[in-house]
Amino acid sequence: MKIKYNAPTSLTYAFVCVLVLLINQYFYRDLIRIFFTAPTTLTFDITNPLFYLRLFTHIAGHADWNHLVGNMAYILLLGPMLEETYGSFTMLLMIIVTGFVTGVLNACFFIQPLLGASGVVFMMILLASFTNHGKDEIPLTFILIVALYLGREIISIVKDDNISQFAHIAGGFCGSLFGFFSPERASSAKKNPPRKKPPIKSETARKNTLPPGKTAAAPQKKNESG
Repeated sequence: MKIKYNAPTSLTYAFVCVLVLLINQYFYRDLIRIFFTAPTTLTFDITNPLFYLRLFTHIAGHADWNHLVGNMAYILLLGPMLEETYGSFTMLLMIIVTGFVTGVLNACFFIQPLLGASGVVFMMILLASFTNHGKDEIPLTFILIVALYLGREIISIVKDDNISQFAHIAGGFCGSLFGFFSPERASSAKKNPPRKKPPIKSETARKNTLPPGKTAAAPQKKNESG
């Protein structure tokens, strides 16, 4: 038996997040602040290329190990299933787009710095609810996930808890769009069509399908008593 690198995008993303936090804590304390934090409306500098890079890289930075472990648990749980359905390269594009959307929104509308994979986690949660459903179907699991997860985040917006609920909502919105419009969802559903029961053959049909040289037994008459 050997260990299989079964989800290249999810595993590589997780390892990068761990490496960034390790370097930040033990070698270069300002690494995450400078390179892996999304800019805000107050700090964004349109002349500095680094700020544009941080619109993407903020999804690899985390405040501490608890923050990292909480996000990686979901990513390593959902990532392999989603990569099997949508493909590793497609998942990479989804993660990049989600990071860019949340980064741009933070730079345009918010004054608090943003970092972490929470937006990607919510994207995966909403996207997972679409797995193995046809293109013209809206799964009930998707509706329930929206009500439970995104509903909770909307209610929590008024709390001052240093958690970016808007990033969760934006990530969930991205996952919903990916689920609705991804062609892989329809092709995945076609791979596993509902199984049909074999038709029940009549007595005459069963006789006609007997192998050569075999004959069906004659039906026995019932004994009738006066």
